[in-house]
Amino acid sequence: MLWTSRTVRSLGRGDIDEALELLAKHPVENVYLAARLQELDLSRGEGHALVYVPKGRIEAVCWMSANIVPSAGSIEGAIAFGGRLRRHQQRFSSIFGPADVVTALWSQIQAFWRPPIEERLHQRLMAIGPEKALTVAADKHVRVAHPDELDIIVPAAEAMFIEEIGYAPYNDYAGSLSYRSANLALIRRGHTLAAVEDGQVIFKAEFGSVGLGACQLQGVWVTPTRRGQGVAVPALAACVEYARAHVAPVVTLYVNDYNEPAVAAYRRVGFEEVGEFATVLL
Repeated sequence: MLWTSRTVRSLGRGDIDEALELLAKHPVENVYLAARLQELDLSRGEGHALVYVPKGRIEAVCWMSANIVPSAGSIEGAIAFGGRLRRHQQRFSSIFGPADVVTALWSQIQAFWRPPIEERLHQRLMAIGPEKALTVAADKHVRVAHPDELDIIVPAAEAMFIEEIGYAPYNDYAGSLSYRSANLALIRRGHTLAAVEDGQVIFKAEFGSVGLGACQLQGVWVTPTRRGQGVAVPALAACVEYARAHVAPVVTLYVNDYNEPAVAAYRRVGFEEVGEFATVLL
C-alpha cells in the first residue's frame, strides 16, 4: 500500500493537459475519459479522477464517479488503481474500459468487494473513421431530438438501459429527475438522435462522450415492434453521417460479443473491430 500511495494520487488542476495528452495516444479507447476530464470543474472540488505517476509523469488515469474507468495502455497503472480502490466499493455501479486494464484492476479488488452482478469480459470495441465510406444509405427520418420530446425520449432510454443492464437507471424520485436532466443535456447538445412516428420513438441513440476527435455512440435502441424490419442499419448510418458532420470524425462504440445481431448491424454500416472492452456490473 505504501507503493500505491506514492504513485497514485488525485488529479489536480495542473494535470488536465498532461492527462489529455496521455489519453490522446489511444483516442478510441479513451474517449469516455477524455470527455469527462474536459467537463471536470476542479474549482468546485470535483475530485473524480486518479492519476498514476510512478516516475514524475502521468502514465495512467482512472475516472471514478458512478463508474470506474481506467485508461488504456498501462497494466501497472490499473493494478495500482485497484490497490487504491479496495475499500471503496459502495459508491460504484460498474467498471468498464479496455479489457486488459479492467481485468488487471478487477483482479486487485475482486476478493475485497461484494460479488459482481455480471462480468462481461469480452466486448467488441468497434469504430468507423472519416475515410470509410458508408455501405448503406442513411435513414432520412433519423434526426436530432428536440427538447420538447424529452417525455418520449426518456422512456425509450429507460427501456434500452433495462434491456442492456437488467435493472432501471435510477431507484428513487431524485434519481429519476437526475436521469431526465442528463437526457435533456444530451438533447440540448444535439447529441441525441431519433426517428419518431406518430409520437412514438422508433429508433434512438446518443453520443454520450466526445473528445480527442472521436465520439462514442451509445444507447442504441429500436422499439420492439419494429425489430427485424430493417430499421437499425440505415438508422445507424444516419448517426454516423450526422456525427461526421457535427460531432466528431471518428465514431466508436462497444457491444457485447454475444449480441450477434447488433455486431452484424454495425458491420453492415462499416464499423470495424479495433479492440476489446470489458465491463463488470457491480
